[in-house]
Amino acid sequence: MDQNFSINQLEQSRNVHDLKGLDSLRRAAQAGDDKALDEAAKQFEAIFVRMMLKSMRDAQDVLADKDSPFNSQQVKFYRDMHDQQLATDLATNGNLGLADIIVKQLGQNVDGYTPASVLRDDGNLSSINRNQIKALDNIQQQVLGPVSLPGNKQPAFADAEEFVAALLPHAEQAASQLGLDPKALVAQAAVETGWGQQMIHLSSGQNSHNLFGIKADSRWQGDKALVGTLEYEQGVAKPQKAAFRAYSSFADAMQDYVTFVRDNPRYSKAIEQASDSQAYFTELQQAGYATDPNYSNKILQVLNRLP
Repeated sequence: MDQNFSINQLEQSRNVHDLKGLDSLRRAAQAGDDKALDEAAKQFEAIFVRMMLKSMRDAQDVLADKDSPFNSQQVKFYRDMHDQQLATDLATNGNLGLADIIVKQLGQNVDGYTPASVLRDDGNLSSINRNQIKALDNIQQQVLGPVSLPGNKQPAFADAEEFVAALLPHAEQAASQLGLDPKALVAQAAVETGWGQQMIHLSSGQNSHNLFGIKADSRWQGDKALVGTLEYEQGVAKPQKAAFRAYSSFADAMQDYVTFVRDNPRYSKAIEQASDSQAYFTELQQAGYATDPNYSNKILQVLNRLP
């Protein structure tokens, strides 16, 4: 190995706990040393191997005996250190071959491989992504109809007290049509909007007044706002974009909620239990109103705190 670095110096970087060895690798790469690329590729492969080992360990921990002395935090700490070094050693031996592919891809003069710099310049990936996004937008417009420019979420109330005071009169009128406790509606709105601190606003800055997270489908003819939301799939929260209904006032939002749940057959069992807030929200969740598995519990916790 030429220039200012010896093979032994670079090999020290394979010890994941040897900061001096890692620094040697960094300086060798800066000096343009070909051996540094080879060593760095092996360490990238080691990262991949560590990820696989960690996944296997995590799966094992699920079934582990919590009372076993071999399942303590101290044991896991040293086990993880061992796995890190094991991954580096496996990568160094070239068992997977990933490092060789990285070297060929990042190298400049390897037959049969296009240099990474060319891919970055001429791959035209950004254009492909733009076309995919445009195609998805076209599909969405066909399903949802025209959507307002992307909206955002921002506060609409100074605090929880102001939130309750502003909404309770509208909730009393709406809840009477369902036979529901007005405060239950306020509690649901509080969960959906974070006590009014995460109210959906249109791109123009206008408040959508959407209190209950009701989405806009092809049947909705009013304004819409496209914003980020969390949807739960098999208990795991995933960020998504969705179009939500926009109203001219909180009174309109309350009335639309009443119509939405009352006229939809899937929520008929919830309406039958409207006199019992706990039963109502339990049935509402089971009918698929929200994907959050703790949705009804969150509302009931808020409801119990309301004066």
